Amino acid sequence: MGNKVYAVIDTNVIVSALISTKPDSYPLTVLSYVYQGPIVPVYNDEILAEYRDVLYRDKFHLKSEDIENALETITEIGLNLKRVPVQGEIFPDPKDVMFYEVKMSKDDAYLVTGNVKHYPQKPFVVTPREMIEILNGKQ
Repeated sequence: MGNKVYAVIDTNVIVSALISTKPDSYPLTVLSYVYQGPIVPVYNDEILAEYRDVLYRDKFHLKSEDIENALETITEIGLNLKRVPVQGEIFPDPKDVMFYEVKMSKDDAYLVTGNVKHYPQKPFVVTPREMIEILNGKQ
């Protein structure tokens, strides 16, 4: 896998990856690609705070070592970028705006989410499955 793909990864993808019991689930494959290097995560401090807040919720029963491993990997290999304010787009959940605006700071980045309906319909807003298909097409 020589080509790298930049991606803002929505919290729901990381949660799904860490709670998955299926080794071939798309969210888990996306997170594995982050660990292995083909996906370079794009984030900011607000996104990291959201990850931490959600991943530590009792209802997910996640191990702190798994959470910390994911967060450390993202911060070590990822790009910490500023938000680029967008106007004229509609977001059902205001918390999703930060993911979209951080994606806008890197032209060639994707936004990977399990909830594409929460974002404007754009070619760079993709599901975990679509992200894997994009990566497989670039190998």
